[in-house]
Amino acid sequence: MIMNMNWPSRKRLLGFFDERKRKMETRQSLQPRVILHVDMNSFYASVEQSYDPSLKGLPLAIAGNPKHRRGIIVTCSYEARAKGVYTTMNVGEARRLCPELVVIPPDFDKYRLASESVFNILRTYTDLVEPVSIDEAYMDITHIGGLTNALAITNNIQQRILQELDLPCSIGIGPNKFLAKTASDMKKPLGITILRKREVGQKLWPLPVIDMHGVGKSTEEKLHSIDVYTIGQLANCDEGKLKSLLGKNGIRLRNRANGNDSNPVDPEAAAERKSVGSSTTLSTDLTRLEDCLKTFQWLAEKVSLRLERQQLAGNVLMIQIRTADWVNYTRSKTVVNPIYQAEAIYEEAIQLFKKHWNEEPVRLLGITLSNVIPIEEVYEQLSMYNYEAHANEEKMERLVDSLQAKFGEHLIHRGKNKVNKENDH
Repeated sequence: MIMNMNWPSRKRLLGFFDERKRKMETRQSLQPRVILHVDMNSFYASVEQSYDPSLKGLPLAIAGNPKHRRGIIVTCSYEARAKGVYTTMNVGEARRLCPELVVIPPDFDKYRLASESVFNILRTYTDLVEPVSIDEAYMDITHIGGLTNALAITNNIQQRILQELDLPCSIGIGPNKFLAKTASDMKKPLGITILRKREVGQKLWPLPVIDMHGVGKSTEEKLHSIDVYTIGQLANCDEGKLKSLLGKNGIRLRNRANGNDSNPVDPEAAAERKSVGSSTTLSTDLTRLEDCLKTFQWLAEKVSLRLERQQLAGNVLMIQIRTADWVNYTRSKTVVNPIYQAEAIYEEAIQLFKKHWNEEPVRLLGITLSNVIPIEEVYEQLSMYNYEAHANEEKMERLVDSLQAKFGEHLIHRGKNKVNKENDH
């Protein structure tokens, strides 16, 4: 860990990262950048259809427990979406909307293999490929064709993935990562869309802020509190007001609303942001719970600060414990939605600690968050990493079923939350 290094070593390491970023920016800025965002269409369902062509054209859903009517849908095909089925809907409700719905369990080994095959195809064009999830990646094609051949290269990539892997994708083309990402969402499935900076005012500014990549429900509500309702209003909002409301992220969002994003395509970024953590060796062994909790609070704040600096969030939390006898052990848990705030990190960490600590004297404590993603991409996503966290929801639904059977459906009801219907895995 960087924090455990002496200052000269840390300085050299940080200097290495700064120099690498500078070289990438120099390499990618000698001429107008051309960035692609490759986004696989209904990825899990498409993989299943490629393995079993008889599923093509059918309304198809992938669910954690397809035999149980309360099983949660992980993703669904476009044919299913046309019938009103969406991700996070339960199987029973989906089948009421679409009686002919085909529901199968997920096979994540297939999806990982297909994902790597897609990325391997992308890397035959350029080494500037940055995977950002199992089904999407950025590419910088500035130096292999640039503006002149962007459409031809993009069409070739799309057709190769379709012909070699039998998987559809949409690709956005833009002068930066933000505009390329935004463009890829404009036409699905099998879309190719160019979004130029000069088109931002016409195509993006009239849209509500929630439609902008990087703006979630919480940020939308905060922006509404200062009368910012459209992307255009965000683009022209006072910087000081945005910074006061949202911190550095407010300035970043304003820049992007104006079509600006200087982040380079970084092939090593995914590997670097696998985890963020902090640990401390204690000067005296801790034997009291309250002392351990104070240490975890301090660690949670340190980890949160590091995540904030890197604009990351993670959904796999691990605690490290070393006893006075130098016995090391770790315990971890997966949360449904990625976290980055100190309070949430602390609460999850102390729950793990209280559950597993056997009151032995403690010499070292640590917290690490892994499976991290950019904060701007945080939303409730049923992905290969966290869909199983919804298993508890199924248990609750079964409890409700049994209570309704005993006391009557009119007396027992579940509360319902609004869910995000958009997920393209």
